[in-house]
Amino acid sequence: MLTHGYETEALQWRDWLLRALAGDPEQMQIMYGIGGERELPERELHHLPGYANSRPVRVGNAAVSQFQADVVGEVMVALERLRMAGGKEDHFSWALQRALLGFVEKHFDDKDFGLWEMRGDAQYFTHSRVMMWAAFNSGIRAVRIHGLPGNAEKWEYLRERLREEIMREGFDQRIDSFTQTYGGRQTDAALLVMPQVGFLPYNDKHMLSTVTRLEEELLTDDGLLLRYRTESGVDGLAPGEHPFLACSFWLVEQYARTGRQVEAKTLMDKLVGLANELGLLSEEYATNEKRMAGNFPQAFSHLTLVRAADAMHGVDRLSLAVDAVV
Repeated sequence: MLTHGYETEALQWRDWLLRALAGDPEQMQIMYGIGGERELPERELHHLPGYANSRPVRVGNAAVSQFQADVVGEVMVALERLRMAGGKEDHFSWALQRALLGFVEKHFDDKDFGLWEMRGDAQYFTHSRVMMWAAFNSGIRAVRIHGLPGNAEKWEYLRERLREEIMREGFDQRIDSFTQTYGGRQTDAALLVMPQVGFLPYNDKHMLSTVTRLEEELLTDDGLLLRYRTESGVDGLAPGEHPFLACSFWLVEQYARTGRQVEAKTLMDKLVGLANELGLLSEEYATNEKRMAGNFPQAFSHLTLVRAADAMHGVDRLSLAVDAVV
């Protein structure tokens, strides 16, 4: 929104967030209803067959009660970019961010369920730890650059602890790649977010070797990128999943930011060609059946499409990648 001139909408989102999160940070949820509703229990509607008999039909989302350590980082990065675009903090908005960083401090050593809302056991997900790093990084920049009050020294200490930990535990020298979880051997498309939040440059050797591993492990025969290999059972679900479109758009962005323009254009053309006559995209794409799959329309797919298009055209997304630390 900020990159494309929607500052008012971005501020309205921030104000919505302030209302939704009002209260004790320990009661923070990873999702809310459009009106800020907190009660979103998951239940199955057994009397409905679902699209193409895709039972079970669910209402709500059991992940509402999960701890996902990346969420605060997502919020802090977004609000950091709002500041960079000239958005003014008020008493409540910065107080909220300091409270969120306090929440991250308190849960610094906790395992989580990751970006993909895993239904298996909590683990140390590399992406989640990176987003915790990004949360502290945004807080530090708010103090050092924008002059807001806060314990930047403590946040710098925790940020550097995370960086050292991620490079030690999240990168497997044997396969020359970052991994989905600490101690695991498989990759995860969410690792493509690491340069987007400034943890490493897009062309860092660790990122480039990770991209190679992702291409080897997660690209389908049709050239689309899976989130991760579901056969491992790490997500607590039955094996098998269609390519998640946002992941392929992330790969376009990575290609474009590292000079692989031909591959970026080829993949982008393929992805845009999957949209329906209204230009809408779903969550996944069933390559064998040549049809959309999963949630439709999917905002995540469209968000990453815009990011990918910006990258291909060299648009500055107020990225923190170049000046991640101060």
